[in-house]
Amino acid sequence: MILAQLSHLAAHQAALGMYLFQEQTVGFSPMDLWHNMGAAAKTVVAILFIMSIWSLAVIIDRALYFSAARKQSREFAPRVAGALKEGKLDEAVKVADRNKKSHLAEVVTAGLQEFRNFGSGGAITEEQIESSKRALERSEAIVHAKLKRGLGGLATIGSTAPFIGLFGTVVGILNAFQQIATQKTSGIGAVAGGISEALVTTAFGLLVAIPAVMTFNYFTGKVEAFDVEMDNSSSELIDYFIKQSHRR
Repeated sequence: MILAQLSHLAAHQAALGMYLFQEQTVGFSPMDLWHNMGAAAKTVVAILFIMSIWSLAVIIDRALYFSAARKQSREFAPRVAGALKEGKLDEAVKVADRNKKSHLAEVVTAGLQEFRNFGSGGAITEEQIESSKRALERSEAIVHAKLKRGLGGLATIGSTAPFIGLFGTVVGILNAFQQIATQKTSGIGAVAGGISEALVTTAFGLLVAIPAVMTFNYFTGKVEAFDVEMDNSSSELIDYFIKQSHRR
């Protein structure tokens, strides 16, 4: 009789345990995780999602811009060099106007136009060359700012996204401890919701930050290479003006 009662009690407890386990089971699909999140964790995920979209837009925009600049500069350089060798400044300016996406064309055009428009067209003076040099420097600064457009945002996203994800992690852990205190239990089911929030926000923060940092470093290297090319082109153009002044 006693054995039968103990057996019945054990079966009842096992059924109760299975019921509690099923009630506390937390799904780990994206939709289940989203529904199990609190308001703070959902806010963190929404912010990270917006940052990821912004980062992707900047990456695509800069990739297309740099690709077009590289392609047109390769076509522009030999053509403008040939026009300058023949002394055809107007033709060189026209070549630059046909390659407006080229960083080299934009800089060289500023120097050529300043040189052509300076003075009355007589002998080349030192003031004319200096004026062209200043125009080249101004144009370089403007083009450099255009090349770096959006990269500051990438740097900000890359540096802040992990901390935003970490904030979600802290909130998730606090929710887990609150559930333990409220339910008076330390089972894994009691803290699964809070732990899942912590893991998702941390992972999402890293997922947003890593591509942003990698592409920021890559594009920064591209901008530095373009700066070197613009400096060299400006120097070569000034040397060309100096040589022309000695020939007259």
